[in-house]
Amino acid sequence: MAEYKKPTTEQEFEVNFAQKKPLMNPTQAYYESSRCLFCYDAPCMNACPTHIDIPLFIKQIHTGNTVGAAKTIFDANWLGNACGVVCPTGELCEGACVYDGQDVPVIQIGRLQNYATSHAMKADVTLFKAGADNGKKVAIVGAGPAGIACACELRVLGYEVDIFEAKDKPSGLTVYGIAPYKITNQEVLDEMDYLEKQLNYKVHYNHPITTAEQVADIEAKYDAVFLGVGIGATARLGLAGENKEGVIGAVEFIEDLRMKHHEVDVPPRVVVIGGGNTAMDAASESAKMGAKSVTLAYRRDRESMGAYGFEYKFAIATGVQSLFNATPVEIVGNGRATGVKFAKTEVRDGKLQNIPDSEFVVNCDLVIKATGQGKQATFFNLIKGLELDDRKRLKVNLENYQTTNPKYFAGGDAVNGGAEVVNAAYEGKMAAQGIDAWLNGK
Repeated sequence: MAEYKKPTTEQEFEVNFAQKKPLMNPTQAYYESSRCLFCYDAPCMNACPTHIDIPLFIKQIHTGNTVGAAKTIFDANWLGNACGVVCPTGELCEGACVYDGQDVPVIQIGRLQNYATSHAMKADVTLFKAGADNGKKVAIVGAGPAGIACACELRVLGYEVDIFEAKDKPSGLTVYGIAPYKITNQEVLDEMDYLEKQLNYKVHYNHPITTAEQVADIEAKYDAVFLGVGIGATARLGLAGENKEGVIGAVEFIEDLRMKHHEVDVPPRVVVIGGGNTAMDAASESAKMGAKSVTLAYRRDRESMGAYGFEYKFAIATGVQSLFNATPVEIVGNGRATGVKFAKTEVRDGKLQNIPDSEFVVNCDLVIKATGQGKQATFFNLIKGLELDDRKRLKVNLENYQTTNPKYFAGGDAVNGGAEVVNAAYEGKMAAQGIDAWLNGK
């Protein structure tokens, strides 16, 4: 596999986790923006969940109006800088580019977006200000992408906003749950500081909402509440040996790495269980942290994986090995995980089944479970009148993101079950507009 030296300093960590989409310089941005055809009814714009006017901001970059380009981006997407870097652009805007499928590289829309917004942030240009105070207050639970987008939109509309965040940093999975080669902690937090400085919403950190009394207090003090609580910790698999030392959830592993960098100890042999994008990130990160053997195990075939194709290819390029049609049946070891016992699988009569007498063990020192996250049902039970669907997601009216309790609105992973940062940003903004319409009887 590809050899990565185990990082022992911050500098070595940064080398191993060099950014996949580095910031463009002005010359690169000028020439890249010159390639855009400025399509009428641009398919890239339609493919963006927040519908940024992509041809407009690219033309603004090309004509030297970089600040104007940043304004165009943030007007549509409050997390425009982060999304320019972390969005799966090949599946969204760039995947819809008219150059796609031709013998011409698609426009690097994401990097141009990152270029314009980074310029405005570094220059500390004031693009927005809070609207005139309308005398109404809104509480937001969770300072993730949906909560931040909702807060920004509400402040422009003149609402007083308080955000209650359980952790000590804003932006949710953008800073805690995305692989560090996609975006740095500093870039995420710079955008958060930039928005908060202009719009003056208040964030109460290390302030989880865990009791019915806290919920009642919020309901009494605020005119409306937005729930942007995301989803929970890695779900249990119910495997024998799952509680052994050396077994960790992928979300927890990535958060640890994002916060501690080179201080995280990744042992020589790693098995990652799962086939989604989070599994790809955990596997790639393990390799970049110096693991000598990383095995990505999935219970079905490659074509059935939920991960984007480019994420899988990136993992393979880092040296990750694949194991398909293998389902875990036990984590072995005496107190500490020393391997995973798998059974081979096949599809019979349309159902995935284990093949009898096909069990085998892959030896390892660390098992990372990337098999989905639990939902926030315990928290939702504190609030009267909230209805959940059969996947424990909040039910909302998709026109205004109002829940079945009229005072509560919601967006992000708690509603969509786990999508992209850009989806959460869109839903938070739409919920803010829904709150405004509801409180004003529209």
